[in-house]
Amino acid sequence: MTARQSVMLLMVVVLSLPGLIHCFQPLFSFDGNSTTHRDITQRAVLRKTAEVCRDIASSEGRDFSLTIDDSLSADMVQRACSSAGTSTSLLSSVLFQTSIASMYFSNAKVDVVYALSEEHHFDDETFQGGRDVITAGVSAVKASVKLENFVAGRWTLGRVCHTLQDFYSHSNWVELGNNAPYSTLIRPDQPLENLAGPSTPTCRNCTGGNCENNLLPDLLQQGLLTSGYFNIFSSAKPAGKCSHGGSFDQTSKKDPVGGISKDDIGSSHGSLHHKAADLAVNATMELLEDVRVAVGDKNFLRLMGLSQSSVLCFVIDTTGSMSDDIAEAKRVSFEIIDSKRGTQQEPSAYILVPFNDPGFGPLVMTTNADVFKNSINMLSASGGGDVPELCLSGLQLALTAAPPSSEIFVFTDAPAKDAHLKSTITALIESSKSVITFMLTDVLASKRRRRSDGPRAMSQSDAQLYRDLAQASGGQAVEVTKSDLSVATSIIEDSSASAVVTVFQVVRNPGRPDNFTFTVDGSLRNMTAYVTGASSLTFSLTGPTGVSQSSSLSSGPLASLTTAGNLRRLSLNTDNQTGSWQISVNSNSPYSVKVTGQSSVNFIYNLVEAHEGAHGDFSLKEGRPLSGGNASLLVSVTGGDTVKVTDVTLFDSSGPTEVNGSLQSMGSGNFLVTFSGVPAGDFVVRLKGEDSSSTSRSSPSSFQRQASTQIKTSSISVTTQANNTNIEPGSTVSIPFTVAATTNGVVNDSATGTFTVRANNDRSYASTSPSTVTVAAGSGGTANGTVTLTVPSTAASGTDVTLTIEAENTAATDINYAVLRFSVTAKVTDITRPVCQVVSTSTSCPSSSSLCASSQWEFVANLTDGVNGTGIESVTIRQGNGTLNTSTVAGAEGGDVTVVTYSASCCSQTVELSAVDKVGNVGTCVGQARESTTAAPVTTAAVNTTSTGGPPLSISHCFWISAAVSLFWI
Repeated sequence: MTARQSVMLLMVVVLSLPGLIHCFQPLFSFDGNSTTHRDITQRAVLRKTAEVCRDIASSEGRDFSLTIDDSLSADMVQRACSSAGTSTSLLSSVLFQTSIASMYFSNAKVDVVYALSEEHHFDDETFQGGRDVITAGVSAVKASVKLENFVAGRWTLGRVCHTLQDFYSHSNWVELGNNAPYSTLIRPDQPLENLAGPSTPTCRNCTGGNCENNLLPDLLQQGLLTSGYFNIFSSAKPAGKCSHGGSFDQTSKKDPVGGISKDDIGSSHGSLHHKAADLAVNATMELLEDVRVAVGDKNFLRLMGLSQSSVLCFVIDTTGSMSDDIAEAKRVSFEIIDSKRGTQQEPSAYILVPFNDPGFGPLVMTTNADVFKNSINMLSASGGGDVPELCLSGLQLALTAAPPSSEIFVFTDAPAKDAHLKSTITALIESSKSVITFMLTDVLASKRRRRSDGPRAMSQSDAQLYRDLAQASGGQAVEVTKSDLSVATSIIEDSSASAVVTVFQVVRNPGRPDNFTFTVDGSLRNMTAYVTGASSLTFSLTGPTGVSQSSSLSSGPLASLTTAGNLRRLSLNTDNQTGSWQISVNSNSPYSVKVTGQSSVNFIYNLVEAHEGAHGDFSLKEGRPLSGGNASLLVSVTGGDTVKVTDVTLFDSSGPTEVNGSLQSMGSGNFLVTFSGVPAGDFVVRLKGEDSSSTSRSSPSSFQRQASTQIKTSSISVTTQANNTNIEPGSTVSIPFTVAATTNGVVNDSATGTFTVRANNDRSYASTSPSTVTVAAGSGGTANGTVTLTVPSTAASGTDVTLTIEAENTAATDINYAVLRFSVTAKVTDITRPVCQVVSTSTSCPSSSSLCASSQWEFVANLTDGVNGTGIESVTIRQGNGTLNTSTVAGAEGGDVTVVTYSASCCSQTVELSAVDKVGNVGTCVGQARESTTAAPVTTAAVNTTSTGGPPLSISHCFWISAAVSLFWI
């Protein structure tokens, strides 16, 4: 593959070559009938999420009517899981779909980063290595969730699922007649059995291209497990062994020829493709269930990204002059918390990052509103004598901690001392698609500070940094006096509503008079327009019937207007006024216009790029698209089956450029959008379509939506190769990277020059990188370098760290980047699940169900994690309506014994307990009280039991001899 080909953003021809595939197709299937890794992951996530919501509803006595099968959509699950659960509730599945996309994109990335790693695909009979990949990854996921690092947890989970799913396509598990997942793959304490030996023949030649019967009969009769060998460079393989198959697999051309893969319907064993895919779905659900039990239902749903509202995130300057601003931040956050607590609009989490100089942080992230209240209450304004503060350092912490597509509010009255982080912040904004709004107080009218302005004054040039970052993110830079701040913070309350969408947004810099149109559709509610600009700015608003209202009216037929500093907020009256609206702005100074509303109709997008090789398909595109080249987006639309997309464009909001995309439907509201020859510029994604929903005010209703985050193009290519995203505490990881100059989207082979390199991480971990790299003559237009990142030995397992690598041209006019997220994961040596040993049950239950309410039964068991185990961390009731009590006693030989006592009404005669140790190993114990046929009580003075790693326990109980307990592991 040439350098010119390697940086092409789109080569659709790759997708027409099924021989390039060496796994379930990662993202897309173009044969119309094959199942992809994306399909498998999404089905499993939706079904398991729905199951968790069903179980929660049952425990709370609520109805749950959703049928759980493979036809589920994110919209369906989101609505069914809503506590409101009514058809009139305004919900958006954008956050849920964004999280699911993160998982299937990381899944697909395995075929790029680990394309030739046999253990990541269960090739070459590497069953132990494949299981090690899975179990180490699952441990990392659990550690991330334990520290509430859900973004990192999702990314790791997606990769783990890829390897697990490939087992069913690449091995002969399906051919052996198995109809259930191979659970041993996620249980490292169980042996891998019935594996074909290294010298055991497994296949014979396919005949005439037909490989249906190429597995040896003896292999199948003995139930031996094998997988295909695969190599794109060499045909060498052990004698008699099966191959994977396909045109890229050189081993399949050597006897025994052919393969056994079930990657798609055209593969060697393609007739079993759908059965393999179904087993992969069930296996993924089994893995998700293991994670669910380990982390608990609430955290599991947060890991899946199921949320009805966004986070509330504040980054606050705490220096001396900020007391009024801090007080206002407290007021508005408390008002949001108190008004939304217990409702579906309650923030899903709360994030607070204070900053000043010389410090910033610590970051507070919690789901407990009272913890957030207490944290913000403890803020006080002090210090800050030398004016500039570490604003961008605090913002960096917030951007890497908050979920994607969050809205972050920054309060400050000082310039940024760390302005050198601007490009890093911009990269994180573009990567996370989070929106940043700055609440800037007492900005001067002049471009530069003067001595008479006072020590804390912020000039126009100082404020421009914040305006640039706000524009890049789709946020706003609100400039007000401290006395007017309480009026401007209404924008925070607006954003905290559910299902907020951007209908239209534009920035004019430099300013000029202009007319803008936007479409109001029937699904929109509570529409608001924001206009920021100089005090001399005027505007007029015109509705679809021709009625107009000027900016001189604070209240009129179309809107109610409030003004604070440079912000004009219009609450639009859109009742019965769907159609085309216009806002005309008259100003020669820079200004912005933003129109939002609430609607379930929205979209998410991700830049994707085609890649060749054994796993040819699309994968997530890191960094910026290349100027003059082709670009592709995967667009997913929310709002149900009634939504039809007609246009997706790249729109330059500061100029007249608009690039139309070519749409290809991928089913279920997903579209692959192709743009040819994208010019240099700053673009946003704009989507238009029709909604024929019966709840719309008119049918069908034209709609438009706009993404907030800018997509900037670059003529610099930055690629990285991070072979492992899990790092042990105390270790150093090296990340090779390549920088290239491009022309019209391809590497300029004859280019030379020097690029400035910057590497930053949000944890301030020790790191090394070259300050520059040079593209020398004859190098093919590329230059290589290496960044190292060292994790302290004291770093907690589950910590995540985000590394940004940037390359800038000599003129400082162009920049591109790569953003990598790593999980700090301590090596897990405790792989044994907690052990449960039943002590006793007491009191039999009557045989008549009419008498059950008057009787109680009790179940007692000892739980241990062994002498060398990490210890029992939690015990929960998985099934049963009784009461659980636990106590801990020390074992004589080391290790603790957790004594559990469960009591329940005889109307609930089964209990299932789950015990989780400190690294997430899960043991499950089931007890059952059976109906009594004999009423004679028997008393025992002592019941002696021996627990693993602990002493015999002597516990006195009175119980009925006819009461029985069944105990088994799940």
